[in-house]
Amino acid sequence: MDEVNQARRWIVYLSGKQTTLLSQIMQTLAEPHEEREIREIMGDLVMQLLGAQFYASFVWQPGSLSFTQPIHINMDPMNLRAYESYYQFHDPITPLMQRYQVAVRATDVMAQEDLKKTEFFNDFLNKDGLYWGVNLYAWHQGQNLGDMRIWRDKRRVNFSLDELRLLDMLQPAFVTALARAQRPSQRNELQLNTLSQRLTPREQDTARLVMLGLPDKEIARTLQISSTTVRTHLENAFRKVGVSNRAALVHKLRV
Repeated sequence: MDEVNQARRWIVYLSGKQTTLLSQIMQTLAEPHEEREIREIMGDLVMQLLGAQFYASFVWQPGSLSFTQPIHINMDPMNLRAYESYYQFHDPITPLMQRYQVAVRATDVMAQEDLKKTEFFNDFLNKDGLYWGVNLYAWHQGQNLGDMRIWRDKRRVNFSLDELRLLDMLQPAFVTALARAQRPSQRNELQLNTLSQRLTPREQDTARLVMLGLPDKEIARTLQISSTTVRTHLENAFRKVGVSNRAALVHKLRV
């Protein structure tokens, strides 16, 4: 893992096409999208960025220790269902790749010749022609929010260190986009006590996001309001609840 991280210090020189695609990816990730939509859009763009042919994306479920909610491009749906039900539990590379906080190739965790000897390669990867692979995981506060799995066939070459660096460049925006997409459902699940009845619905939304630990800028982006309006909502909430800071507000409103 140290060798992979060491390689991230290299300077990457982008072609005009790569620069345009990277800009498009960053712009897309800055826009409000549903979680699944983010992973779908990223598939097409990242395949173009890296000159890849196959893409899949899953969400890790820590409760069941399994990957679910698959998205795929140029892969057989039946094969993906077989992955969900069987092959992910006999997968020799993904559990190792998932440990990385940066983009990681299959060959960084297992030699290609060793992978080719496995049931996973011969009965799953090879069915769709997947040969060279790289994964990127969206780790946020100790939780894997989703991943990108990008593959090429054997007629092409393995992903280069510069291509790994390209993925690393977009990872923070990918993580932020997925975290932002999950917040509405998390926000609705946060229960406030009866003191919250003193607040307007917008002040309650702001208070819930404060409880999630978001700074003013992120609250403004999530609610699509200005930072000044966020401060106004917070000051009103402080006054109505009888506190003077965020920590006290959370303490007062938590069930």
